Amino acid sequence: MSLPAVLLAAGSSPSPSPTPSESPTALVPSLQDAQESATNAASWVEQNWSTWLAIGLKVLLILVIAVALRVAVRRAITKLIDRMNRTVQAADGPAGGTALGSLLVNVERRRQRSQAIGSVLRSVASFIILGTAALMVLSAFQINLAPLLASAGVAGVAIGFGARNLVTDFLSGVFMILEDQYGVGDTIDAGVASGEVIEVGLRVTKLRGDQGEIWYVRNGEVKRIGNLSQGWATAGVDVTVRADVDLDQLKATLAEVSENMSREEPWNELLWGPIESLGLDSVLLDSMVIRLTAKTMPGKSLTVERELRWRVKRALDAVGIRIVGGTTVIPEEETPDPTAAVAPPSVYSNSASPQAEAASPIAPARPVR
Repeated sequence: MSLPAVLLAAGSSPSPSPTPSESPTALVPSLQDAQESATNAASWVEQNWSTWLAIGLKVLLILVIAVALRVAVRRAITKLIDRMNRTVQAADGPAGGTALGSLLVNVERRRQRSQAIGSVLRSVASFIILGTAALMVLSAFQINLAPLLASAGVAGVAIGFGARNLVTDFLSGVFMILEDQYGVGDTIDAGVASGEVIEVGLRVTKLRGDQGEIWYVRNGEVKRIGNLSQGWATAGVDVTVRADVDLDQLKATLAEVSENMSREEPWNELLWGPIESLGLDSVLLDSMVIRLTAKTMPGKSLTVERELRWRVKRALDAVGIRIVGGTTVIPEEETPDPTAAVAPPSVYSNSASPQAEAASPIAPARPVR
């Protein structure tokens, strides 16, 4: 057979149909695609793994530094507060402290004040450190912080306007504690309420009134504070006697009472100065007033005044000097009763009384028709 015939026979023969045995050849393109995808992924990972590793190490380093710095700052603040307490205790001790300082310092007051200051400082330090670390972590992931900071600013303004009373109370409480305006055990006049301080908080101050009631005063509402437990108090007693009393005898008696009270316990501790006579405070036609005054421990002026009145009354009664009340004197001579010489009214003057009816004549009976 010639070559053209062979080529014609080959070209005219039908092409063979694919058999099941030839199906693996049809899967070759899909395997190639998977191989190419895996190769591309491996190459992408190989190109970016160093960036991921750098970001992860950076985030881990930021978190480790933030946690370590937070722990160190909190411990430093705690040690600083403890050292301040020990310094105050040493300064107020019997070795080097004054009587005024040792009497004013209250253990519970100092403890609560130090706890409040330490809590505020630790909270502020934690907020600053953790907030800065969070922003640095977001920046490490290449996140744009401008929209986040703008949203946080708007939210902060909205919260500030909505909770301005809470913010005012908190800031007022912080400054009250830092300035040591009052503490536990102090007797204060806060304007809206007065009494003894039993708890000082950053938002609310607790007071116990004279009748035992407890007042909760918001720190932001306090416009003025009168602390009756700082420095010293003044006890004043007015002695009112008759105008004809011997002044020398009265002065000697009051001086003896003052000297005896200043030497006796516990009044020698409550009195921070001698009891002084300021002389005649007022002179009237029938009475005169002598003023006694003394510096006392804060909050103890009423106690000293009561005891001083008690002693003055007993001493003046012993020497025969009479204390009169007010600016008018009740005379010793009793004036006669002007109605004593007048006879009592008779029962017969009242025609409706039983005696008058019994004494009236009997009316004659009317004749019967």
